[in-house]
Formats: sequence, C-alpha cells, structure tokens
Amino acid sequence: MAVLRRLILLAFSITSCLAELSVSEAEGRSSCTANLGGANLADTHKAMILELNPSENCTWTIERSENKSIRIIFSHVQLDPEGACDSESIKVFDGSSTNGPLLGEVCSANDFVPVFESSSNTLTFQIITDSASVQRAIFLFYYFFSPDTSVPDCGGYLNTLEGSFTSPNYPRPHPELAYCVWHIQVEKGYKIRLDFKEIFLEVDDQCRFDFIAVYDGPTTKSDLMRQVCGRVAPTFESSSDSLTVVLSTDYANSYRGFSASYTSIYADVNTTSLICDSDKMRVILSKSYLESFNYDENNLQLNDPTCRPKVSNVVEFAIPLEECGTIKKVEEHSITYTNVISFLVSPSSAVITRQKHLQIVVKCEMEYNSTVEIMYITEDDVIQNQNVLGKYNTSMALFESNSFENPILQSPYYVDLNQTLFVEVTLHTSDSNLVVFLDACIASPTSDFGSPTYDLIKSGCSRDETCKVYPLSGHHGRFQFNSFKFLRSLNSVYLQCKIFICDSDDHQSRCNQGCVTRRKRDISSYKWKTDSIIGPIRLKRDRSASGNSGILHQTPAEETQSQPFNSLHLFSFMVLALNVVIVATMTLMHFIKQQTGYKYQRLQGY
Repeated sequence: MAVLRRLILLAFSITSCLAELSVSEAEGRSSCTANLGGANLADTHKAMILELNPSENCTWTIERSENKSIRIIFSHVQLDPEGACDSESIKVFDGSSTNGPLLGEVCSANDFVPVFESSSNTLTFQIITDSASVQRAIFLFYYFFSPDTSVPDCGGYLNTLEGSFTSPNYPRPHPELAYCVWHIQVEKGYKIRLDFKEIFLEVDDQCRFDFIAVYDGPTTKSDLMRQVCGRVAPTFESSSDSLTVVLSTDYANSYRGFSASYTSIYADVNTTSLICDSDKMRVILSKSYLESFNYDENNLQLNDPTCRPKVSNVVEFAIPLEECGTIKKVEEHSITYTNVISFLVSPSSAVITRQKHLQIVVKCEMEYNSTVEIMYITEDDVIQNQNVLGKYNTSMALFESNSFENPILQSPYYVDLNQTLFVEVTLHTSDSNLVVFLDACIASPTSDFGSPTYDLIKSGCSRDETCKVYPLSGHHGRFQFNSFKFLRSLNSVYLQCKIFICDSDDHQSRCNQGCVTRRKRDISSYKWKTDSIIGPIRLKRDRSASGNSGILHQTPAEETQSQPFNSLHLFSFMVLALNVVIVATMTLMHFIKQQTGYKYQRLQGY
C-alpha cells in the first residue's frame, strides 16, 4: 500500500507538471521553466521528479517566510553519463538567485548522494543539460528545518576499535525528516567491517525516499559504497581506517530503521610493524612471520608477562606507555618509551635448543614536531631496524558548558550570534606527566584558513575581548569565546589551535610560561607541537529577519519585467489626458509602488 500510495502521488505530480508544461510551451518557454511545485506553493516539504530534455537551462528558487533553513537531497540523479561537468550539471546556491554563494555542484562524475543546506530560508538550484539525446531523470525532495533543534542520537563520532549504533528511536519507527551522519574512525593500519543486523526502511528500487548511504572514507564526499533501503542486512568493508554512514528519511512511512555494529580488522595480514600512538605502542606481528621462526602467539611475552596480545587475523600487542614494563626516558627535547617482546624458547633438552633466541625491541621516541618510531629485532648478535614517523594524537571539540562534560556531536553546529562557546583540545595519552598549552587559536570562514582570519589567542594571550583562556589542566587545553560571523562571507566559522605539549615537571617550559606578550628566542622548552582543527560552526538565521509567503517559483526575466512596465504604460496613457505635471508625479509614485509589489520576484538569467 505504501508503494501504491507513492506511485499515485508521483503520478499526480507528473500529471500536474505536464499540464503546466503545455501552458509554458504555448508561451514559448523551455519545458523545465514551468512551475513544478504543484497546486500548493507553500509546502514545508515536497518531493519532485524532473525529466529533462537536451539543452535545458532551468532555475528553481525555494523560499518561505519561516525562520528556518532548507535541506535539499538529490536521492536519485540520472544525467548524461558521457557529459562533462561544465556542460551538464546541477548547481545549488545559498540564496534567492544564482548570484548567491555556490553551495556545490553535481554532475555525472560524482559518486555520492548530493545533500545541501542553506544558511537561511532561501535556496536556488539550477540544472543545465547538454545537447545529447539521452534519458535524464532527477528525484529530489526538500524540507525546512530548524538548525537549533536536533534529533536525539542522530549521528556522531565513533573512534573505538569496535562499537555499535542504531537509528533514532530503534526499534520504534524512525523520525521523519531526519538526516543523521555517523563518522567511524579507527586507528591507522586498520580497516572497518560494518555489519547491519537489520535494516527496515521504505522499499523502493532506487532508494529515493528513505535510505542509508555508506561511504568509503571520512566524509559524505568519499566514494559511495552503496545506497540501501527496504529490508536487507548487508555487510561492508572499508579500504582504509574511516567510514561514513548516512541515514536520510522523508516525511512518510516510518519503519524500524536499522541496527549496526562494526569491528576493526588489520589491513595487511602479512605485515609486521610498530605504530606509536599518544597513549600506547602497537606492535603488529603477522602469523606467517611467527611461523617462519617456529613460534606462535603463546611463545611471546613483554617485560611484564601478564600483558598478553590480542589475536585476530594478526597478533597485536597494545602496550600502554606507563604500564606493561615500559621504560620511559626524558631528555631535553624528547621522550622515549621502550619495551621488549621476548620469544620464549621451548628447550629440546636441559642443555640445548634448536630455536633461535629472539627479542623484539620496540621504541617510540617523541621528538619536536614528529614522532620517531623504532622497531628492531635482535637475532643473537644481529639487529634489524625499522623506522617510521608518527604523531601525538590530539582532538578538538565544542562543549555545552564550562563543565566540559557533554561534547557537541552535531556537525555543523548551529549557534546564535554572540552565544558563548566552550572549546577543549585534548591530548590522548596515558602519560600523566604531560600537559597541553594553547599557544595560538585562529578563526576563519573556510577550512583552508586562508584570508581572512581572526586571532582569538596569540602567544598564549587572549586577543578577543570575549575570549577567556582556562589555566593548565593536564591533557586538556580549554578556552571560551562568544560566536561571531565574518563580514562578506558565508555564516561559517572554523577554528584552528596550535598547541604545545610539555613535561609537567619542567617548570621552565613554554607551557608554564603562560601568556607572553614579547616572545624571546628560545624562551623555554617544550616536547612537541601540533595543530587541531574543528568546524564548521554556523549561525542560525537572524530572528528579526522578515520574509514573504512560501513559494517554489521559476521567473523568467522577460516575464518579471513585462508586468510592471505594461501596467506603467496603461497608467501613463490614462493620466496623460489630465495634465503633464500630474502624469510625471503619478508615474514616479506608480513605479515605486510596482517595485515594492514585486520585490520577491527573481530576475533569472538564461
């Protein structure tokens, strides 16, 4: 019944479109410039099917008076597969015309489900097709939403080696008009195996209404692995250490949603390597490598024999930096952690053995701006070295209050102008003797931190009147400031902080110097430095903004201009019979009135 109801709705929409197309063609306009919005032009949400001809150039503008943003989802796009992006594409603009900021472009080369969000209650999209005679079909739906209200348990960041997550309200029906994004990030060297225990969404061959999209990478612009719906239970395996899962629902037919779990599997089962993280050393030993020496996982032990390896498709030691017999050595500009994996020999008698006596010495040296990872195996008097580079693991997050207990998981995060924001940079390490110091924090309207930028903290000192830097707090660097927006830029703000990591016992370190107004050369020591980035932070629409009634309209330039000027000529003809002075005066008043009356019509260029 749900599918039948959908088909009836779509058939009705297409019938309405065809009726309006015949009217527009009689007026000499391109078929796609007709109003495809249906009888009710003030809908808060709408689904549309667009069947396009060759050489089209069509523009639609969505607008309502409500203080809400617009999300538009192109859940099915069929364009000319041979068409180049510069000759056939969909462009989406933030605002009421194609002169607004470009939110993004879609063409046949894209391999993702296009989703765009406006910063206000107006959005424009333009579709251009080339001259090729191929079948083109686009299914889209849009809806208005309030950025300051979010669906509970809708998306988030998952960074453990294994875990599980479900759709909001599972196993009860999922919410309508939900768009949830889960970012799964595991440690380097691993891949992700994602298992859906259940998916129960609306059935559709092309998954246009409610769907799950799985991307092989850290964002929704990564390669689309699959778009699924209906009742299935698929399994996915990433090609790297990150995976992105999206749930998108429309305004009808809610079912149970989904339940999923994920595990980490090592990417290269034949590798033997060392990875130095902020809180541990990870030693990966392939089973084939151990077998070459006639050993297995039961023949291995660390300095502390109670610390045992995890055995999966490889043998893995996760060695904490302050446990399992790890030896720490602090020097002027470096910290070194060392442990030893011993191969236990099974003697063939009380006197001799026919197995090699092996040890694997693992060493992580944290130096200035880098981490030197050293792993070597001693075979009697022979030492084999393996050196790679790594970094301290840091993260940056926004919090709801100065208690820094509840991190904000929304991305983007919508805020009011002048709202107080609480920011924390965290060093992920088990070494309790390290502290974090915020040396500089800047803001930018773009993620590449090009011009313009704005200083919040510089040389450990607040540069913004609303910015407050918190005292040193172990592995956390914290500050707060009031939100703002950049002039002549989109309402987005990205933050970047440069941090120093120091030994807490070094009272002359840069971290303990605090705010320094005049920096001297080599003023003090620190162990390491790095950058952390977070964003975007976006502003909610100004509550005082005004607007007109909701419309989904297409306005050719000649139509926009003809109506006011025809009325002006008619009025001028009537008043000329009275008086030349009255004509001039009334013409001016009429022109002003006409401009006011048509201020919400858009001039479209084709």
